[in-house]
This record gives sequence, structure tokens and C-alpha cells, in this order.
Amino acid sequence: MGSRKNPVVFEDYFPAMMEKLGTDGFMKELTNGFQLLMDGEKKVITFESLKRNSALLGLEGMNDDEIRCMLREGDLDGDGALDEMEFCTLMFRLSPALMNNSKELLEEAIFPSH
Repeated sequence: MGSRKNPVVFEDYFPAMMEKLGTDGFMKELTNGFQLLMDGEKKVITFESLKRNSALLGLEGMNDDEIRCMLREGDLDGDGALDEMEFCTLMFRLSPALMNNSKELLEEAIFPSH
């Protein structure tokens, strides 16, 4: 997703965050990330809100085509924006380690140990 001169490098910190925060804490952080990026009036992440807030992700060098590509990648319902579920799904898909452990994570979320 980066230009040839400045490729976007995605370092997968999610497994470490999951281990440190636990499932509930990690999901809260994803929710916080969504709220940081979303359009305050529309309550979804739009092209405009992602472009405006991309620097918060360290992606200030992204061009419009790369931002559109990112939105298309996560836009499951085809409305051109990301709702919270689409955003969280995209974040999991971008993390190979979380995808590999998704069954265990789902079980932990549904049946938390007491």
C-alpha cells in the first residue's frame, strides 16, 4: 500500500497488545482506534475521515488511491465506508498472527475464564 519510494511497512503489534491487554482490552483499543478515525457525524470511516486522520496512523504519505484501496479492502457491504465491525474485521485480517489464533481468541471472547 505504499509508493515504490516509501512503502508502507506494517509491523504486527497486535499479538503483543492482545497478550498484554487481554481480549476485552484489545477490543476496546480497536474501538478507540475506530472512533479516532471515523467521521463524527456519519459514525463510519469515510475516505475523507481516513485521509484527514491518516497521520494518526503514521500513514501521512498515503495518496488518495492508496486510501481508497484501504477502504475497499475492508468495505464488506459496498457502501464506500467502514463501520466498526468492518474496521475490526480488517484489523484482524491485517494481522497474520491473530488470524492464526482466531479460534482461541473467539473462544476467549465468548467464554472468558473467571
